[in-house]
Amino acid sequence: MPRADVAPEVALSPRAPGPPVSLRQTTPSTVADALVGHDNGFGFLRLLLATVVIVDHAFPLGGFGRDPMWTWSKDQDSLGGICVAGFFAISGYLIAKSSFTTDWLQFLWRRALRILPAYWTVLAVTAAILGPAVWWHAHRSFAGYFVRNGVGPYSYVFQNAFLEIGRYGIHDLLTATTPYGQLVKASVFNGSLWTLIYEWHCYLLVLALAVAGAFRKARLLAVCTTVGLWLVLNLQVIDPTWPARLTPWLKDPHTVRFTTIFMLGALAAVYARHIPMDDRLGMLSVAVYFGSLFGGGYFTIGYPAMVYMLLWLAVRLPKALRLVGARNDYSYGIYLYGFLVQQLFAAAGVHKLGLLPFIVIAIVVSWVCAYVSWHVVEKPAMGLKDVGPGRGFQALRSRMKFST
Repeated sequence: MPRADVAPEVALSPRAPGPPVSLRQTTPSTVADALVGHDNGFGFLRLLLATVVIVDHAFPLGGFGRDPMWTWSKDQDSLGGICVAGFFAISGYLIAKSSFTTDWLQFLWRRALRILPAYWTVLAVTAAILGPAVWWHAHRSFAGYFVRNGVGPYSYVFQNAFLEIGRYGIHDLLTATTPYGQLVKASVFNGSLWTLIYEWHCYLLVLALAVAGAFRKARLLAVCTTVGLWLVLNLQVIDPTWPARLTPWLKDPHTVRFTTIFMLGALAAVYARHIPMDDRLGMLSVAVYFGSLFGGGYFTIGYPAMVYMLLWLAVRLPKALRLVGARNDYSYGIYLYGFLVQQLFAAAGVHKLGLLPFIVIAIVVSWVCAYVSWHVVEKPAMGLKDVGPGRGFQALRSRMKFST
């Protein structure tokens, strides 16, 4: 979650800070002026997007049929896919901003700290706690669960350890006891995790472009990369098999979609000082976005409109909403645990209460899990961002010279 951006840092403008005057007392002229410091709505938007993903998943996981957004959007995208695209747009903006103020070693270290500890934790919790609980409920014994074969808990952890999902299930658990397991005829514990590898690949692309100077001296490279991806995306809409003819890397439609929307967000960060922050443009972007979503042209004009719409909303949301997520970012945890929680509740029969109760209960429990994940795993991990490699390549090299 679909993973979401999940980066906790709110980008700081590279421009030197001016007098201590509230941003809301003036009318910011550009995106860079408007999105200085922590006074923005990115935290709320990510929390909302992660929560709506749970709503989307409730349909297949609870056996309630197809997500109606497919029909409403003329089969362009699902509600969950729309939210994941929003994550990637915000992430592209924030991650590009982060690359402006870090070297390559700091960048990799901080991105790894943000994604991997919480991800590894959810894998471990699934394999070592939740999986055994489901097995016990089915067999009244742990015998046969902790086996070292291709379908056991060890395989689940190690085949998924580096974000590329090799196994979604453990043994045959949840296959016959959940609507989704019956639908796909397979064991699936956490179907949201598959998007995280795309997020990581986007990080690596940003790193490569940053090292090449595409965000400072060679901005044309960033423009050409983004425009090229957008053109490939449009060709993919016309003929889904066409991008694979260019390179096997583009045969996955999600690679093209997620990388394009991520780079559109990144390009907005690169040109933040030149993009006007205008309410008329904001309202136009909302109209274009929803018009394309429900009328057609979602990927062609809807994606660029989405980026500006999210940036505009991050500035114009009420003060109370702009405070959400300023200190504690629970969106990643919601994304990591939402699908898992829903699958376990479906196995327990909670979906039989109806769609709305199933959604509400799953949201509440997922939020609790996200709260624990943030305070126990994610926040302590991010506390290490300036430790060791987080000090940067030059500091590490100087320390190595000193020690020798």
